[in-house]
Amino acid sequence: MIDPSARTVHRARISSLATYVPPRLLTNADLERLVETTDEWILQRTGIRERHIVDSGVATSDLAAEAAREAIRRAGLTPADIDFIVVGTTTPDMMFPSTTCLVQTKIGAPHAWGFDLGAACSGFTYALTTAAQMVSAGGSKHALVIGADVMSSIIDYTDRTTCVLFGDGAGAVVVEASDDDGIGIIDFENYVDGRGGDALCMPAGGSLRPASRETVDQRLHYVKQDGQTVFKFAVRKTEEIARRILERNGLTAADIDLFVSHQANRRIIQSATEKLGLPPEKVIINIERFGNTTAATIPLALNDALCAGKLKKGQLVLLASVGAGFTVGAVLLRWGF
Repeated sequence: MIDPSARTVHRARISSLATYVPPRLLTNADLERLVETTDEWILQRTGIRERHIVDSGVATSDLAAEAAREAIRRAGLTPADIDFIVVGTTTPDMMFPSTTCLVQTKIGAPHAWGFDLGAACSGFTYALTTAAQMVSAGGSKHALVIGADVMSSIIDYTDRTTCVLFGDGAGAVVVEASDDDGIGIIDFENYVDGRGGDALCMPAGGSLRPASRETVDQRLHYVKQDGQTVFKFAVRKTEEIARRILERNGLTAADIDLFVSHQANRRIIQSATEKLGLPPEKVIINIERFGNTTAATIPLALNDALCAGKLKKGQLVLLASVGAGFTVGAVLLRWGF
């Protein structure tokens, strides 16, 4: 436990990053055999070529634990050092216990408490904000942030409008106090617009519509989406929240070294970044290989940027997300390693 009397305000930083995707691939060619679609149609409208899908019996906590173990190792820690865990997910293993409880047990982190955070595609940015505030206030020394989803568990593979979009994956970061005031999380902005809830949702399975023969027959336990509404909102709000956080910190798009958006659709990212005036070389897009993994997209994109040498210590990075709810989030930071 952290001694409350010893708490001081620190800037929080990301000290490690790791990701995990299941090995099985579902390609556009595979989807051509399931629904009336084509590789060209999917690629042109979404930018996706393939996505990773779990095998039967593999749950969100399994993917999360894989990413978490490696993130902890890369931070030079052991699971016993972790004192707080927050998992952003839309696809918990079950209604309860929380996925955080399951991950805590699977990785062997006996001193950690935590909870799940439901913000759909903004799950990682919301969870990162939460952990950073805990660390900054002295309530956590080593926090573990996970974005993980098994979207294939709630996708209707007879619905060509949604089944082409989603994949499964996980990403995890360790957040701790920065020993350099110039490194770490500078600012964040999160908000919701609940008026858009019906545009992207899973209608049944909660307290309003518990599982019944009728809800199953009506296929209400799968993702339902009004694609045009979601697309327009995502483009507008990605640009809006990015401008808002930059202006508040006296910055412009020219100051950003790397922009990492939630990977929902290539056209959404390109439209928003063109409006912001960000050149393509400062924007990470990797949806081609993973699809929309919901809370895992941003850590997966950050990992690709690291591997490609596009992300280095001290660079100014802007994260942005829009998700079902609607949820909107952004985090401004200087990269920590």
